[in-house]
Amino acid sequence: MSSLPPWLAQLLPIVILLGAIGLVLSRLPKVELGHSDAFRRRRFFNWFPLGLTYAFLYMGRYNVNVATSAMGAQTSNADFATIFFWGTLTYGVAFLLNGPLTDKLGGRFTILLSAGGSAVANVAMGGLVYAVLKNGWAPPGGVVAWLAFLYSVNMYFQSFGAVSIVKVNASWFHVRERGQLGGVFGILISLGLYFAFDWCRFIADAAPVWWVFFVPAALLVGFLVLDFFVIRDTPSQTGHPDFDTADASSGETGPALSVPQLFGKLLSNRVILIILGVEFCSGFLRNAVMQWFPKYAKAVGESGGFVASNWGMLSCVAGILGGMFAGVISDRLFDSRRGPVSTVLYAGLLLGAVGAVFLLGTAGAGWSVVFMSLCVIGVHGMLSGTATMDFGGKKNAGIVVGIIDGAVYAGTAIHALIYGKILPTGEAMKDPANWKPWPLAMLPLAVLGLVLASRVWNAKPQPRAAPLPVGDVVPGAVPGASSRTGTNG
Repeated sequence: MSSLPPWLAQLLPIVILLGAIGLVLSRLPKVELGHSDAFRRRRFFNWFPLGLTYAFLYMGRYNVNVATSAMGAQTSNADFATIFFWGTLTYGVAFLLNGPLTDKLGGRFTILLSAGGSAVANVAMGGLVYAVLKNGWAPPGGVVAWLAFLYSVNMYFQSFGAVSIVKVNASWFHVRERGQLGGVFGILISLGLYFAFDWCRFIADAAPVWWVFFVPAALLVGFLVLDFFVIRDTPSQTGHPDFDTADASSGETGPALSVPQLFGKLLSNRVILIILGVEFCSGFLRNAVMQWFPKYAKAVGESGGFVASNWGMLSCVAGILGGMFAGVISDRLFDSRRGPVSTVLYAGLLLGAVGAVFLLGTAGAGWSVVFMSLCVIGVHGMLSGTATMDFGGKKNAGIVVGIIDGAVYAGTAIHALIYGKILPTGEAMKDPANWKPWPLAMLPLAVLGLVLASRVWNAKPQPRAAPLPVGDVVPGAVPGASSRTGTNG
């Protein structure tokens, strides 16, 4: 592939992998739930543009990593950590408001709000960088403070993204289909990482750095228009019957609970609390790997190595494999339970973190963190992308995603705060030995996540209604489907 343009050489393995996964999935025995071919087609045209919007939201979220590296002396690693901390803190806190809002307004409305708001914030960040680098403007308070503020605005609107995608899909997918959907969620995250790191790096190499913000903004505007015409919240809005998804809200007929009552109910659920802890660890580990390996490679002079120069592509491939492995195994081997596969993947995270400690300064460190990307995106797809639908149900999916993804970004914010303090600066960055705190800080989170994930081994949602007799099946429902709950032990 050396004769191909660099962007195509990196895109080709992803396309081949997606084709191979599509072929394998098409050969697997189908889970029969009574869906018509017309319904499946319309569902595809609902979730696919929704998912691509989410991927480009990632591009407009993590582009700040590439931009701060490309701004040279204007921003340091510590400055990036500061910007990222305030943005992710805003993202996590915003879920407390945006989760209930999404349940009230619907996922279609809030994905449009997310794409539009993020596009405007990215244009503002690009304009700021243009004014500073092109015109020599010195903003009052400094460029870092302004970027932190604008990035926080961006992240407020970004926080609608995951909530919206889960809220919409909760009405379109049965519990027994959602493991594979969680794998697709992992693919979308992975594509977003590829767009954010590799496409943005191509843009930064080929054009002034402010285009790293303008291009994602333009893509988000394009998908905002597409989503307006294509996405609908429920099957009935497209002429197809709604159906019983057999999740936690199945059979709920009583009056709606208030938001404080829902928060209290969810936070008194042992399974939800354990998933919160697991996803806090996931947020820390995912960004410890994703955000800092490129910074590490550039600092120690390994940016020309295979892993560093193909970071976005390798992260994407790893995430696709991790997401689909997790999804298929969860539905096919573990009876749609999300705990077992999350436990297996956390064991892989611990193994990868240990490997990175001993391989620091060698090419093996890069491959260790690529493996960790595979594991952590698989976990995130299972818990934030799938368990949130299962345990929140289509009725309360927004609030549950808000709580759980809030924990993810609490872990992310803590990671930024810690790494901004413990990682080397200046000339010390050039020695790989000085980066030892980077993988060491991952170890306790990997251990804690493994222990917690093992505690939800048997957890499944409990529908409110008893299964219907075979002769009265709601389209898409599964007679006699398991409704176990609880944790192992």
